[in-house]
Amino acid sequence: MTYPIRYLLPPAAAMLLVVASASGQAPAKADVRAEIARRLEVKVEDVKPSPVDGLYEIRSGAEVGYVSTDGRFYVDGDVFDMQSRRNLTELRRAEGRLGLLAKIPDGDAIVFSPAGAPKHTLTVFTDVDCTYCRRLHQEMAELNRLGIRIRYLLYPRGGPGSEAWKKAEAVWCSTDRRDAITRAKRGETLKAGRCETPIAAHYALGQQMGIRGTPGIITGTGEYLAGYLPAAQMAEYLAAPAVAAAAN
Repeated sequence: MTYPIRYLLPPAAAMLLVVASASGQAPAKADVRAEIARRLEVKVEDVKPSPVDGLYEIRSGAEVGYVSTDGRFYVDGDVFDMQSRRNLTELRRAEGRLGLLAKIPDGDAIVFSPAGAPKHTLTVFTDVDCTYCRRLHQEMAELNRLGIRIRYLLYPRGGPGSEAWKKAEAVWCSTDRRDAITRAKRGETLKAGRCETPIAAHYALGQQMGIRGTPGIITGTGEYLAGYLPAAQMAEYLAAPAVAAAAN
């Protein structure tokens, strides 16, 4: 199992977490990236200079952290550019999320597309029993009408072996998955044979990306939206960057 970077570190209450060896000796500067990568179980290429002097950035999937150049201190937090008012850490997380989602083809998702070319694509980690997942699905026709394409990944919150997992399997193993997930979210009991499913991969991916609940929504820019928005508000939110750019 792949764990977030911070889980590989010893526990501490402070923002700075000691990762040095017991002897207190820092690795030679020439080897610091390799030593950091070894300690945090990431690739050397995942360790790179950060926007802040004196800190290296470490990214593993969508997890981002920072380590001092001597390899001693780990910082678990976000870095903001006070000139641009941008959260630089979140931008790097978004890149990581997009990289992870690129590994999931449409054939391994349940896709609801608009009639024409979509304006936006949302990848939604969903549980068929989740109240707000059901509410979002009730607005599918309106989401599609507004040009929003939905890619469902199955994320039964109870985990493997749970009733929600079995329902997800029944959805995936149905002949018409789009119809099946619609019926399941209406509370219908599905009957379907057994088949190979990508549910375990979806679930592991959601955990790796830090999905904390359902619906867990990832936008086309890699932003993580935790929760439900009505279709009209979602369309307005997704259009906001383009509207702001046009105003400038």
